[in-house]
Amino acid sequence: MQDLSYYEILEVSKDADQTTIKKAYRKMAKTYHPDKNPGDNEAESKFKLCNEAYQCLSDDKQKSIYDRYGKEGLSGMGSRGRSSGGFDDLGSIFEEMFSGFGGGSSRRRQNPADMEKYNLDMNVDIKISFNEAIFGCEKDIEYKYKNSCKSCSGTGAKDGKLSTCTQCKGQGQVFMKQGFMTFSQTCPTCQGTGSAPSASCEECNAKGYHEERSNVTIKIPKGIDDGNRLRVSGKGNIGKRGTRGDLYVTFSVKPDKHFQREGNDVYIAIPVFFTQAVAGDTLNIPSLTGELELKLDIGTKDKQHFVFKGEGVDDVHGHGKGNLIAQVNITYPKKLTDEQRELISKLQESFGIESKPHESVLDSAIDKMKNWFK
Repeated sequence: MQDLSYYEILEVSKDADQTTIKKAYRKMAKTYHPDKNPGDNEAESKFKLCNEAYQCLSDDKQKSIYDRYGKEGLSGMGSRGRSSGGFDDLGSIFEEMFSGFGGGSSRRRQNPADMEKYNLDMNVDIKISFNEAIFGCEKDIEYKYKNSCKSCSGTGAKDGKLSTCTQCKGQGQVFMKQGFMTFSQTCPTCQGTGSAPSASCEECNAKGYHEERSNVTIKIPKGIDDGNRLRVSGKGNIGKRGTRGDLYVTFSVKPDKHFQREGNDVYIAIPVFFTQAVAGDTLNIPSLTGELELKLDIGTKDKQHFVFKGEGVDDVHGHGKGNLIAQVNITYPKKLTDEQRELISKLQESFGIESKPHESVLDSAIDKMKNWFK
C-alpha cells in the first residue's frame, strides 16, 4: 500500500472533487482506526497512509503540487510552506467518527445561549458526631447556591450577546496532531460552547451567575455513615430557564472515643485483668443503648471476641441491625508484692503438672538437639 499513489490509497480517481475525497477518507479512517483495531499493526499502517493522503489531497495547493511533481514536490515545501492541509476538516471528521463509535449518530451541538455555565446539582459537606450518625437527627444547613444572572441571561455577556469563539472558530473543540494521530479537547476559551461574550456583563463580572445564601433543614436517618450522601430535591443551583438542581449533602462522621464502627458493626475494647480472664468473670460493659452483661469464658484469651447480635447500628436502608463486638484486652500487673508472688506460686502449684506445659515440650526439643551432635 505504501507504493500506491495518494489517489489509489483513498481509492478515488484523480479528478475526484473534495466531497468525494472526504467521503472516501472518512470511510477508510473508520475502517482502519487503531481504536477499532487494537494490536493490528497492518491496520495502523493503513490508517497512517490514509491520514497522510488526505492531508495532501484535501488541500488545493498541496494537491496541485502533488499532481505535478509527486511526493518529491511536497518534500521540497518544508513545514514552513505547507498549509493546514485540511486540518479543520480532519477535526470535524474525527469528532463525528468518535461520537459514532457507540453505534449512534453524531450529536447536534447545543445552542450556546442555552448551555449552563455550571452544574445545577451541587454538594455541601457537613460534620456530624458519632451519636448523631447512629441515632439520626435534624440539622439546619446554611449554604450558597448559584442563580443565573438576569442581566445577561446567564451567558456572562453584556445584554446576552455572544459571538463566535476565535480560538475554536465555533466548533467548541480544538484539535492537535501528534504524528499521524489527531486528538481533540474542549476549547479552553469558550469551555466547549463555541461562542464567547462580545463584551463582559458588568452585573456578574462575566460569571453568568450570582451567589445567594439559603438554608434548609434535613432529617438525617439512623445509621448514616462517613462518606454517605443525602439528596435534597430542588435545593441546588438555578439555571438560565429557572430549572433548579438538587442539593447533595456529604457526611463526615467524627470518631468516638470508645466505639469503633465498621459498616453496621461496632467494636469496643474491654480491658480485663488476667485473673478475671482466668476465672471467667462476668462484667458489665457499655453498649450503644445502655449496658450489656459480658460473661467471660474460663481462660479467656487476649483479643478474644464476644459478639452481641443486633446490638450494632441500624442499617441506613432499613435492612436490620449490625452487631456489637467486644474485644478482650488482657492486662497484667507490672509489679508484685512478696505476698502476691507467694499467692501466685501457691496457685500454680495447685494445678500440678498442668501448670508446667512447657516442660514436656522443651525436654523433647533439648533431647533432639543433643542427638544432632552425636
